[in-house]
Amino acid sequence: MKSIHRLMTNICSDNLAESLNFYTALFDFKVEYESDWFIHLTTKDGKLELGIIDRSNEIVPKGFQNHPQGFYLTFVVENADDFFAIAKSENFKIVSEPTDTFYGQRRLLLKDPSGALVDISSPIKEFK
Repeated sequence: MKSIHRLMTNICSDNLAESLNFYTALFDFKVEYESDWFIHLTTKDGKLELGIIDRSNEIVPKGFQNHPQGFYLTFVVENADDFFAIAKSENFKIVSEPTDTFYGQRRLLLKDPSGALVDISSPIKEFK
């Protein structure tokens, strides 16, 4: 059987503390495990997971220790504007302020401390 038991994204980071602050300030993540090379975050309900790993750690193959490109993380939330307010107050790098899209989402784009693009989107209630 080809069943999946878990899916976790790991962010390669140059600064674990800065990345930890970014993701915990924005989202309801709690720290499940923390060391000098890896942090494991889960949502309070335990359904979602995110890892933050030191980019230069030996567990990350050399060819993959570069800055992220060709993908982005999307977090679907109730209200993207609430997250925009947090991002502004924390001085996070804002790529694009919340904007209504043609496909029915209100979308905020941020750049996390590791250089990853983070899409925070919320459904537009009136969209049909």
